[in-house]
Amino acid sequence: MESLGFVTVSIIIIAAIIVASVLFQKYLCRDRKTFSSTHYISYTAMFACMAGVLMLIEIPLFFAPSFYKLDISEMPVLICTFYLGPVAGTVAELLKVLVKLVIKGTSTAFVGDFANFVVGCTFVLPASVIYHARPGKKTALVGMAVGTLIMTVFGSAFNAIYLLPKFSELYGIPLDAIIGMGTAVNGAINSVSTLVLFAVAPFNLLKGIIVSALTFLLYKRISPILHRNDARKQQRRLERAADASVSAPSDGASADSEQN
Repeated sequence: MESLGFVTVSIIIIAAIIVASVLFQKYLCRDRKTFSSTHYISYTAMFACMAGVLMLIEIPLFFAPSFYKLDISEMPVLICTFYLGPVAGTVAELLKVLVKLVIKGTSTAFVGDFANFVVGCTFVLPASVIYHARPGKKTALVGMAVGTLIMTVFGSAFNAIYLLPKFSELYGIPLDAIIGMGTAVNGAINSVSTLVLFAVAPFNLLKGIIVSALTFLLYKRISPILHRNDARKQQRRLERAADASVSAPSDGASADSEQN
């Protein structure tokens, strides 16, 4: 029953985030671009796969318990959402976790994987919405700064209220033992609130800063390539449409001549 409750809550939250991303993209993003379904799906899947592989590379942190490890998997997701929009970012974030589960499985009774998706979305979605409201370098930086702040605040509260107690429940570890793991690396950690204050909040803040910096540096170089490919594809579509419009009258004319 505990597992069923966790699965039910997870599905509801994931569905709510996807719906929110659709609404954000529809009503708040001013630069909505039209991509073919093949282009949209293939690029989203490509960025999600890169993120899933990067999720496997985890860096332990000296100030946090061993189950908090830093990865930069949000970097390809951010590039994806800057390029394709909030919905693609949310989908890539979800696929990223699924790719990681297929390759490695879970070591946190799926609680850590669920947390990675939800907390990651609180970083990616604000950054995407702010950027697409007025695309530019400054808004990208502002978006990632706001996303980092929201991720830090929400991630800390979400861990304290739901994730840590649920991890203790599903994994079968007393909450005091989890706090003790924090105490082992930092003597100031002696409760859930201090664990969140001295481990979770710095963890999310550091992750947001590192991922934002890497994304800003890479997207400036990747963006021209992506948009150049878009321009070529658009040109080919226009050429095919022009060829079709030219051939259609000639076919009709030849049919008329045959009838005459």
